[in-house]
Amino acid sequence: MVMNMKEIMNNDQLTRTLKRMTHEIIEKYNDLNDVVLLGVLQKGYPLAKIIKQNLKDFASVEVSCYPLDIRAYRDDLNQVVDKVNQGFDVKNKTVILIDDVLYTGRTARAALDAINYHGRPKKISLAILIDRGHRELPIRADFIGKNIPTSLEEKVIVDLNDMSVVID
Repeated sequence: MVMNMKEIMNNDQLTRTLKRMTHEIIEKYNDLNDVVLLGVLQKGYPLAKIIKQNLKDFASVEVSCYPLDIRAYRDDLNQVVDKVNQGFDVKNKTVILIDDVLYTGRTARAALDAINYHGRPKKISLAILIDRGHRELPIRADFIGKNIPTSLEEKVIVDLNDMSVVID
């Protein structure tokens, strides 16, 4: 780790946080059978897979879990990406959208557009590992791993290989 980076969560803390978030999901939804997990590419999808496994371990339920590519719905990319069916059905399902860091809210907005392209879910909840503030849109997470107040200059880095979170 580089000297100017500050570790916020180590492997054990990150694992515990994801387990807690999974228990919060179980508590909130009595019936997990209509739940679909959508993990925003790149780092939300590996987190979604961990939560999927935790749901299987803790509640003995097998939920669907898919990667969500939001490139075609972003408002900050100069390249044009075609909207395509990503191979999942969310119609009348409870969708839990999962990502690593919630910052301005623009990624979550793009993800909502991508989800709605695939049908109208019954409900959408947002699960975020790190909420760092600085919203530009009125978006809030339903499940939060950790709130970390940051300055605009700082970067929150979620390293899923080391299973750690640092601020640079």
